Amino acid sequence: MINIPKQIEYWVKTAEEDFEVGSELIKANKTRHGLFFIHLAVEKMLKACVCKNQKKTPPKIHNLINLYELAGLEESTERQDALQTLNRFCLEGRYPEQWPAIPDTEEARRYLKIAEQLKEWLKKQL
Repeated sequence: MINIPKQIEYWVKTAEEDFEVGSELIKANKTRHGLFFIHLAVEKMLKACVCKNQKKTPPKIHNLINLYELAGLEESTERQDALQTLNRFCLEGRYPEQWPAIPDTEEARRYLKIAEQLKEWLKKQL
């Protein structure tokens, strides 16, 4: 039997670590790598919510919208639009041909702020 609290703790702890790394990379003008880690942090927070609400381990997927829906979180166009925006960074990190332009530092900082707000909101859902 799966230990749900331990799973949630794992996802939250590693999300915080990944968010810190992503923030530092963005500060160092490594925006492509930084935004990849920011996406990963939000993904892990969503996986913590899936664990909490579904009482099972989350699937091995990376799409933030799908994870949001699996977690059964309240519908919010604003949050889902933000998640869709952040989804691009998972693809860009793995498949650069999917996104030809790397965001500049100013744009990356805007995305970082959006991700931080999402991360904090998701934490409150736990």
